[in-house]
Amino acid sequence: MNFGDYTKQLREQRRRISSRYSVRQMALRVGIKPGYLSRLERGEVSPPPEETILRLAADLGEDPDILLALAGQVAADVREIIVQRPLLFAELIRGLGDLPDYQLTTLVQQVRNIRC
Repeated sequence: MNFGDYTKQLREQRRRISSRYSVRQMALRVGIKPGYLSRLERGEVSPPPEETILRLAADLGEDPDILLALAGQVAADVREIIVQRPLLFAELIRGLGDLPDYQLTTLVQQVRNIRC
């Protein structure tokens, strides 16, 4: 699924519950023009910059990393971590790329426990 389709799906799910998720109302809350949001959802324009995606994610109650990934972007804080040690993180990510989700989840939990 692409950024526009996913964003539209989320917005329409919420619109079924609340009219505040019309294209016009949501665009105004997020700080973009309704026509631009409509074109985004149809895939007629490229995904917006990170700041706009973060506002969209907050308004939709979605994890911003998901929307950023669908937009082909990485959060600035994650990018900064990678830039600090690019070879190590590139190798790590490539090495973990084929692991099943349950193993990645276990690894993430272990990393969280180390930091605590």
